[in-house]
Amino acid sequence: MTLPNRNLNYPTAIKFGAGRIKELAEHCKACGIRRPLFVTDPGLAAMPMVKAILDDLRKAGLGVALFSDVRPNPVESNVLEGVKAFVNGNHDGVVAFGGGSGLDVGKMISLMNGQKVSVFDLEDVGDWWTRADAKLITPIIAVPTTAGTGSEVGRAGVVTHPVTHEKKIIFHPAIMPRVAILDPELSVGLPAKLTAATGFDALAHNLEAYCAPFYHPLSVGVALEGMRLVKDNLAKAVKKPTDLDARGNMLVASAMGATAFQRGLGAIHALSHPFGGLYDAHHGLLNGIIMPYVLKANRKKIEKDIERAAAYLGIKGGFNGFLKWILALRKEVSIPNALKDIGIDTKRLDEVAEMAVKDPSAGGNPIQFTVKQYKALAKKCVTGDL
Repeated sequence: MTLPNRNLNYPTAIKFGAGRIKELAEHCKACGIRRPLFVTDPGLAAMPMVKAILDDLRKAGLGVALFSDVRPNPVESNVLEGVKAFVNGNHDGVVAFGGGSGLDVGKMISLMNGQKVSVFDLEDVGDWWTRADAKLITPIIAVPTTAGTGSEVGRAGVVTHPVTHEKKIIFHPAIMPRVAILDPELSVGLPAKLTAATGFDALAHNLEAYCAPFYHPLSVGVALEGMRLVKDNLAKAVKKPTDLDARGNMLVASAMGATAFQRGLGAIHALSHPFGGLYDAHHGLLNGIIMPYVLKANRKKIEKDIERAAAYLGIKGGFNGFLKWILALRKEVSIPNALKDIGIDTKRLDEVAEMAVKDPSAGGNPIQFTVKQYKALAKKCVTGDL
């Protein structure tokens, strides 16, 4: 075998540990940010911890303002309104705070500031990212409050198209946050259901990165250890929200998943994106429900890889044992068995399948499913036919 040429990137500075949010002001100053726009979602914006963080930034002499017009599945208008707030406030950088939606919108506000193209002109297709003027992109500091998307170490954001309802991945290398602060104390108040759903998002990233058919041994190693951290810590974090060790390990697992998936994602995401766009359902929850159906559908291509992963994770029974572990973990943290359990029906399967086969994540699946195969797989996910 002749090894392929590959570009491998792991550049984010990560500040990990309880209480490290107190360092935010000094990291802003080190990145040249004097007037940060603090971007988060409405729920977090109303919480005392956000007020305390904003107070700390102001005491440090920073001209911070809050922007929180962020939907759980972000849409273009969230980004456009954020850019207006950025310009009107004469801001020079972004603090993106929260779950995947807050982080993604914050990164896209920084990206779109002053650009003459639309956000959808910068979709992750070929070299479309070169359409943006990189000189206009301002520094970003990312602070996750959920252990799921890993957007704090990523060069992309996800936004739903207003007409097609497709989830579009928007990419530019310059929106990689300069600093990511991983403080487990910030995730303690996350409800059990969201802890479980976001945790399965992290697991999906690590699992699909591990199974992707491309050459990237660094990602394989990162993804394996990421899965182990989820295995050892997700249920603990769900059952005992104040367990800072479990919370911290899940934050790391989340960052590892997003670091690893530069190798590729797969059919879990290719299906969760259209279901999320069409039904406005939670991304991590969708991934958790869809995961075992895709795992089984990919079996003939990934069985040996999953056997190796099972051995590393201390799971007996090879592929079957690994699948049983996924199902048992879902049950333990109350992830439903089928999409019908969260109100999704079979009426839009044709749309889902057409969108799935075109989704950028589909290219990283070990098997290139056809529209017909995606429709059949999506139906199984809805009805619970495992």
